[in-house]
Amino acid sequence: QVQLVESGGGLVQAGGSLRLSCAASGRTIRDYIMAWFRQAPEKERELVLAITSNGDRTFYEDSVKGRFTISRDNTKNTVYLQMNNLKPEDTAVYYCAARDGYVAVITARVMNYWGKGTLVTVAS
Repeated sequence: QVQLVESGGGLVQAGGSLRLSCAASGRTIRDYIMAWFRQAPEKERELVLAITSNGDRTFYEDSVKGRFTISRDNTKNTVYLQMNNLKPEDTAVYYCAARDGYVAVITARVMNYWGKGTLVTVAS
């Protein structure tokens, strides 16, 4: 079992930045695909960014391209989401998720483990 705990959420003004962290425990995540999803009120959970186990490929939602970056430090068993130039439409609960094994398409349904989420609120 892998336990995931997100941190770093909060209230920020539009145009500001936040860095989310996802600390894993229970197992090393070095062989896992790691991802950040988000869910806004009354909307479905959507993939924001994902990164392969060795960090050589990332997958992203178009609206965050050029603004958000995912990274991982396997020595610390931690994944990060750097969010810059935040917009009010980025307001959501952000979830960290992990998948053990390759998958061609990353969706919420294929992820094996989830954190409880951290709220990001962007004020206009």
